Amino acid sequence: MIQIKRVYEKVDVKDGERILVDRMWPRGIRKSTSNIDIWVKNVAPSNELRKWFSHDPKKWMGFKKKYKKELKENKAVNKLINIILNADPITLLYSTSDEKHNNAVVLLEVIKAKIKKIDPSRLK
Repeated sequence: MIQIKRVYEKVDVKDGERILVDRMWPRGIRKSTSNIDIWVKNVAPSNELRKWFSHDPKKWMGFKKKYKKELKENKAVNKLINIILNADPITLLYSTSDEKHNNAVVLLEVIKAKIKKIDPSRLK
């Protein structure tokens, strides 16, 4: 099982492996007490794309398209998929307050499509 969750939400045993997928470390969270197992910042949108999007819901469709293009060319996605295939459950963590318009939503969509080709049983 793969899910997404805001990093500021309460930790749950059902979270499993907790993977931060933001380029920047979340404000107000200490690295020493974060309950983040892995930080894969290289799967996050580029700084240019992140700044352009600026969490503006009006730019969401453009952001999704541009971010998916970045992910196609990003080797860190394969690293993340290997982590996911070797752990269950997985929670991808993000820090923005917008639960519908963030990089983790797009990343989850891309990852599920890739895993479906590799091992469809992982998505049940």
